[in-house]
This record gives sequence, structure tokens and C-alpha cells, in this order.
Amino acid sequence: MSEAGTMPELEQSLPKYLQIAGHIRDRILRGDLQPGDEVPSERQIASEWNVSRPTATKALEALRVQGLVESRRGSGTYVLNRYDLNRRARERYQKADQTGRIYPPNERAEIVAAEIVEAPAHVVEALALGSGQRAVRRHRITYRDDQPVETSTSWYPADIADRAPRLVERGRIREGTLAYVESTTGRRARHAYDRVAARLAGEEELAVFGLTGPAAVLVVRHVVFDLDERPLEFAEAVYPPDAWTYEQQYTIH
Repeated sequence: MSEAGTMPELEQSLPKYLQIAGHIRDRILRGDLQPGDEVPSERQIASEWNVSRPTATKALEALRVQGLVESRRGSGTYVLNRYDLNRRARERYQKADQTGRIYPPNERAEIVAAEIVEAPAHVVEALALGSGQRAVRRHRITYRDDQPVETSTSWYPADIADRAPRLVERGRIREGTLAYVESTTGRRARHAYDRVAARLAGEEELAVFGLTGPAAVLVVRHVVFDLDERPLEFAEAVYPPDAWTYEQQYTIH
């Protein structure tokens, strides 16, 4: 998407400076802009977005308020070295579409399980499976600068593995599992929704994140629907305390 490209309807309802800030924020969360990188200047923003300099100034100020950037007198505005920013599914999809890779250079994922198992009740419900039906389970740990920052499990109806056999192999799917499933099955993702909650970490999560219990974690449950409104993917991501960001911008009136 170009700087002034098409945005979702919700974002288009925001003031222009928040649209601009949101676009730059997404680039940071995707990893396109790394800690220490300079973000577009007020002059560049004004030119690329066809807005006034005060609007460009407000956009950069919004990013500063969010703790994403800092201004250096006489130099410019730069991405802060924040290690508590985790990329949501939306940013990872955008990253994969643009670069063919879902993780930035300082991140990696270790696939610790890739198997077909009997689906738990909440997965049966999310994927609209029949009772007792099996599902593909891919469990991974994501590391940033070799520190664990996320555990996640992706689930797919078991019959998808017939056409997408790499789902049950413990190897990285560098273009992203959803992009791979789309390319092999012909089912295209249309929209997704996230549900967010907090709970106490389980024993495995305490061990992965090096926590001493009890400790709270953030849980994001993510469901993707295809063009026929059928569930295509269900994922559950878990983030340790003080190491996640999940935010939205919206208008009040």
C-alpha cells in the first residue's frame, strides 16, 4: 500500500493525522521500520499525504505519545528501541503480502509441534467442526533477539492437510501458514476478528517465558473466514506480562 493508499473504513473515519500515524505505526509493528530507523519527516509526510505541515506535526506527535518514536533536535524522528511491541496478525499478514516473509530480521519462530489431533472444544466451536473431529495443530514459540516473546497455536480443519501437507511438518512456512493454505487450497481469506482476554499463565507458558507464577498473560484468539464465510484458521497467541501491545484508534463522535 502506498503512503496514501486505500485504508479500512474504520481508519478512514479517523482524522487525517491519526490515519498517517496509524500507517507509520503499522510499518513499525511489521518491522519495516526498525529501532533506530528514521521515520518520514514532516516535510515528507506533508508532500506524500498532501496535508499541511501542522497535520504532519500532529501525526508525529501522536506516534511520540504512543511511545513509538523520539525526536532528536536538529536531526529527525526515530523509532524507539521498544522490545514490548508484538506484531498482531494484521501486521504479519501485511508483512507477508509485501515481502513474502512474515517475520522481520530480528525475529524467528520455532515450530515445536505440527500434528493432527482431536480438537479441543473451543477449537471445535471456532472452526465449526463436528464433535470429536480432528484438526491440524501447529504450535510455535516466537523469539525476538533470541528472547521468547510469544507462544501461539494455529488450528485448521484436518482435511486441509490433504492439500497443504506442510502444515503437519515441523518446518517454517516462510510465507506464512495462511498464505500457504490459500495458495494450496484455493480458499481465500476474506476477514478476521480477534478476541482478547487475560488469564494466569500455564506451566508451559511460565517455563517458556521464564516467569515465576502466578503471572498474568495476554491471550488473543484470532479467527479467519474465507469468501464463503467458513472458518479457515483459528489461532491463539499468548504474550507475557509487560511484553505486549494491543491497541486500536477510533473516533468518539
